[in-house]
Amino acid sequence: MKSLMHLNKYLIKYKYRLLLGFLFIILANFFKIFPAQLIREALNLITEKLKGEEIVTQSFLSDYIQNMPTSKIVLLYASIIFGVAIITGIFTFFQRQTIIIMSRLIEFDLKNEIYNHYQKLDSTFYKENNTGDIMNRISDDVLKTRMYLGPAIMYSFGLLSLFIMVVPVMFSINVKLAIYSLTPLPILSVIIYLVSARINKQSEKVQAKLSDITTLSQETYSGIRILKTYVKESFFSSKLNSENEAYRNYSMDLVKTNSLFFPVMMLLIGLSTIFTIYIGGTLLIEDAANPLIPENEKIKIGEILSFVIYINMLTWPVTAIGWVTSIIQRAAASQTRINAFLNTHPKVQNTCNEALNLKENISFKNVSFTYPESGITALRNISFEIKKGTTLAIVGKTGSGKSSIINLLMRNYDVNEGEILIGDKNLKNINLNQLRENTGIVHQDVFLFSDTIENNIAFGYKNELPDKSTIEDAAKNSAIYNSIIELPKGFQTKIGERGVTLSGGQKQRVSIARAIIKNPKILIFDDCLSAVDTETEDIILTNLKRIMKDKTSIIISHRISSVKNADTIIVLGEGKIIEQGTHEELLKLKGSYHETYQIQLLETKNNKLK
Repeated sequence: MKSLMHLNKYLIKYKYRLLLGFLFIILANFFKIFPAQLIREALNLITEKLKGEEIVTQSFLSDYIQNMPTSKIVLLYASIIFGVAIITGIFTFFQRQTIIIMSRLIEFDLKNEIYNHYQKLDSTFYKENNTGDIMNRISDDVLKTRMYLGPAIMYSFGLLSLFIMVVPVMFSINVKLAIYSLTPLPILSVIIYLVSARINKQSEKVQAKLSDITTLSQETYSGIRILKTYVKESFFSSKLNSENEAYRNYSMDLVKTNSLFFPVMMLLIGLSTIFTIYIGGTLLIEDAANPLIPENEKIKIGEILSFVIYINMLTWPVTAIGWVTSIIQRAAASQTRINAFLNTHPKVQNTCNEALNLKENISFKNVSFTYPESGITALRNISFEIKKGTTLAIVGKTGSGKSSIINLLMRNYDVNEGEILIGDKNLKNINLNQLRENTGIVHQDVFLFSDTIENNIAFGYKNELPDKSTIEDAAKNSAIYNSIIELPKGFQTKIGERGVTLSGGQKQRVSIARAIIKNPKILIFDDCLSAVDTETEDIILTNLKRIMKDKTSIIISHRISSVKNADTIIVLGEGKIIEQGTHEELLKLKGSYHETYQIQLLETKNNKLK
C-alpha cells in the first residue's frame, strides 16, 4: 500500500466528492438494512395473527394493524419494503456518481502528471527505457490504479459501514446466533492475507510482460517496411507468439489463484447461512419447549429469517473483499511501476528564468563528454569558438563526435569536463527554454508527425498558427515548395506516420522548413542534407545564407560541398579536433579534410561522366 500513497494528494484534491460519496454509501446502507427488520416484523405479526394470538411483536405499526386483515398487513409491509428499496437504489446511484466519477477525474489528472513528467525527462531516460514500456505506464497501469481509486474504495467503505450497521443489530436480536453466523469471517480474513502476497507477485509479472508485448508490437508496426524487406514476418510472429504465451501463462496463474480464492469465500459465506439456520432452528425448538421463557423473549421465525437476510446482505461485500484485494494488489503493482518513472528526475534542468542574449559568441573550452547510458567517450578535451553571426561547419567520420557537440550545445546532456559558454555565461546557468526556443535544429534522424505537410512546417512557429504565406515562404526557402504543390492536396496532404509517404530528401526539406519558419537566432543542420542532390543543396544553402545573415549557424555534414562556404570549419577525429580553419586553409594543410575533398571531387566527376 505504500506505493499508493502517491495518490493521496488526489484524494485530498477531490475530498468533497469523496466525502459526499461516503455519505451516500452510509445512507444507502442505512436504508438497505430496513427490509430485513420489516420482513422480521411482518413474519412475526402474521404468525401471531394466524395463530389467533395476541400481537406481542413490537413494531411501529403495531397499533395501526391490530385489527387489520392478514392480506392487508402483507401488502402494507410489501409497499414499505418497495419504497425503501427505491430510496436505497437512489442513494446507490449517487454513491457511484460521486466516487466513480472522482476516480475518473483522478485518472485524468494522473495521466496528465505522467505525460507532463515524461516531457521534462532528458534524453538519457528515453535511451534507457523502451517506448512500449513508457506507453504502458500511462495506459494500462493508470487504468488498474483507477480501479483502486473507484470500485476498491467504494466497496471497501461500503463493507465497513455495512458491518458497523448490521453486526450490532444482529447482536441485539440474538448474541449466540450472531456469533455463529459471523464465525467464518475471521477465517476469510486470514485466507485473504495469505493469498494477497501471491496475487501481488503474479500481477507484477503480468504487467511487466504486457509492457514487453506492447514494445514488440510498437517496434513491429514502426518497422514494418524493414520487416517485409527482410522477409521476417514469420520470425516476428513467432516472437510475438512466444511473448503472448508467456503473458497467457502468467495471466492463467493469476486467474487460477483468483478462481480458488472466490469459491473458498463463497463456501465460508454459505457456512454462515447454514450455521444461522441450524442454530436458529435449535434455539426456536428449545424456546418453544421451555414454558418458563416469556413470549416476548423467545426467538421467532422472523428473527431467523432476518439473520439469513443479513448474512446474504453481507455476502456480496464479503465476496468483494477478494476482488477488492486483487484490485488493490494490482493497483499497487502498477503504481509502483508508475512511481519508478515519476521519481526519475531529469539530469539536465533549467536553473534560470532570466532573459537570454544569443547575440554573443559561443565557446567550447576543454570539453570532454562520455555518454552515460553506453559509456562511450564521444569528445576529448575540445576547444573552439563560434563568433556571433558566423557559420561554423563540422566534418568528420561517423562516430567522430559531430552530433555530440550539438547534443551538448542544446543541453540534451551536460559536459563531464570543461565548460560551454554563451558570452561569459556558463550554459548550465542560462535560460534553457529560451535557448531552445530561439534555436532551429534539423536533426539527422528526421521526425515528422502523422499530419498535413502544412501543420508539420507550422509546428516550428511559436505557439500560434502562421499565415499561409509564411508557410509557403519557408517551403520555398527549403526547396520543397514545388514538390508540395504537385501533390493532389498540396499543403493539406497527410504524410502518414513519421512522414512515411515522403521520400528521404522530401522529409529532410520539410524538416528544414519547420526549423527556419521560427526565424531562429541559431540554426543547426545535423547532417540533414545527405538525401538531397547537389543542385537542391546549393539552392537551400544560398537561401539560408540570406535568411541567416548576422545570425549564428552550425552545419554538420559529410559532404564538403555543404560546408565549404562556412566561416570556420573544424575536422573531428575520434572525439578530438584534428584540423581547423577555412576551406582554403584546410586544403593547404593537405590533411584529412583535403583527402576527403579529393575523394568527393572524384566521385562528382565520375557521376557526371555517367
